[in-house]
Parts: sequence; structure tokens; C-alpha cells
Amino acid sequence: MILRDCYPGTSSYRIERIGDMNKKAVVVFSGGQDSTTCLFWALKEFDEVIAVTFNYNQKHSLEIDCAKDIAKELGVEHHILDMELLNQLAPNALTRDDIKIEKGEDGELPSTFVEGRNMLFLTFAGVLAKVKGAKHIVTGVCETDFSGYPDCRDVFIKSLNVTLNLAMDYDFVVHTPLMWLDKAQTWEMADKFGKLDYVREKTLTCYNGIIGDGCKECPSCILRNNGLNKYLEDKKEK
Repeated sequence: MILRDCYPGTSSYRIERIGDMNKKAVVVFSGGQDSTTCLFWALKEFDEVIAVTFNYNQKHSLEIDCAKDIAKELGVEHHILDMELLNQLAPNALTRDDIKIEKGEDGELPSTFVEGRNMLFLTFAGVLAKVKGAKHIVTGVCETDFSGYPDCRDVFIKSLNVTLNLAMDYDFVVHTPLMWLDKAQTWEMADKFGKLDYVREKTLTCYNGIIGDGCKECPSCILRNNGLNKYLEDKKEK
């Protein structure tokens, strides 16, 4: 197996075909900017791609609708798994109307953090991947713009990759194409795929449930739009 950097500055890898090497991937897919960019990345890297979306009773069901629409338009097999138990275990601003969206202070996590979400999502994605005969799992987690979320860290992903392999006795590779990119670089990646406008117009990142450019006020929109503006300014200067 030959491992090569697939994109400058990322911790993800291009798996070059050698013999009958598995070329099927499962993408953890929310219908947002990051996961949609990762979906386009996976479609270029693998012969077969499956998307999996998790319903954890998030306030904005439009997120799931966006994921459905994008997967259908791209002709990607799509699974939606019920994870409502997560809402019962970890109350947060993304699932509860009575919890305000607030930044964490003095080292505290923001109210949008869902305890254990990525651990559970990737574990269930791993089960689906094994059932489907896929050895690759793709997720859009990012340590550069991760808001302090511990389950977005590279060390966590590497640790869970080992755990999944041991737990299921299966050779998974967990790919994180965005791990070391900031939002401007993520927009650049989408643009290199010729999909900048698609990602901008059809994805949902906004905590207030507004598709596209969003409300422009919540932390997620501010991060997304600041990154877009920076990328477009840098592009003009080149």
C-alpha cells in the first residue's frame, strides 16, 4: 500500500490502487459545507461512495432534507440512521429550543457541542461500512476550526481508527481531508473541484437553519462566511 498526501497540509491520504485494493468509502454526511466538500473529495478518490446521515433529533430537519437532496442529485447511495438517543443523553443548543447558542467562556465548550457525537457517528459509520464491504470512512472534522471540540482532534481520529479496526477485526482507514485546513482553504478545495457555487448555495451550516449563506450571525455562519470572503479576496489577488 502506498500512502501519499492527497491535499497540501491535510492528514488525509490518497490510497493508490494495488491489485484488488478496496476502493469503496462511506462518508459521514450532514449536508453541510464540510461534509459536502468531503463527499466531492470521496467521489474523486473512490470507485463507490455511500453517504450516511444521522438523525439525532436536531432542531432543523432541513439539514437532513439537504443531505437527501444532495445525495439524490449526485446519485450517491444514502442511509439515514436514527440516533435520537443522543439527544436524550447530551442536551445541547442544536437539539433544544430552551438552550441558547453561546460561545464557551474560560475554556468551556460552546453550547453547540454534542457530547460524544463524532465518536458515535464514526462508530456506526464503521458498522455500516463493514456491512457494505467498504474499508474507507470519510469525515469532515477539522482541528484548525474546531471550536475546541475534543472529538474533532486528529489524535482522537487516529485513536478511534485503531479502536474500530480492533473492535471489528477489519482494516478501516478513516480519512479527514479537512483536518488541517481553515475555512478559506476548505472553500478553495471546493473551488478546485468546480463546486464552490454548489456548496455555497445548496448546503446548510447555519445553526438557525437557513440554507446557503445562512443567518450570517450565528458562530457557524460567521466562520463560514469569513472563510469564504477571505478565499475570494485571496483569489482576486492571485
